Amino acid sequence: MSEQITYADFERVDIRVGTVVEANPFPEARKPAIKLLIDFGDEIGVKKSSAQITVHYQPETLVGRQVLAVVNFPPRQIGPFRSEVLTLGFEDENGAVALAVPGLSVPNGRKLI
Repeated sequence: MSEQITYADFERVDIRVGTVVEANPFPEARKPAIKLLIDFGDEIGVKKSSAQITVHYQPETLVGRQVLAVVNFPPRQIGPFRSEVLTLGFEDENGAVALAVPGLSVPNGRKLI
């Protein structure tokens, strides 16, 4: 377990739900990845993310799925692609990433509380 943080520390991390509206292979990435366009609703809009999720997901299976992402990290340049949010997931027993998703459909842009 990591060191303990305060609730105020947790509140600073802005985790929102969004719907994948576009997903494409990212062959230029050093590690296998998929480029995602995620709709976080009117307040945040559509943001780009590079996600290393190629073991369990194909681009065509991601469109329409809701995912969780940190939306208040600074953008990160990954090769020719500027990733604007960090899509969240968990490593499986082999180290491959499984997406973190809500158990039920919720409105895009809702904050994890």
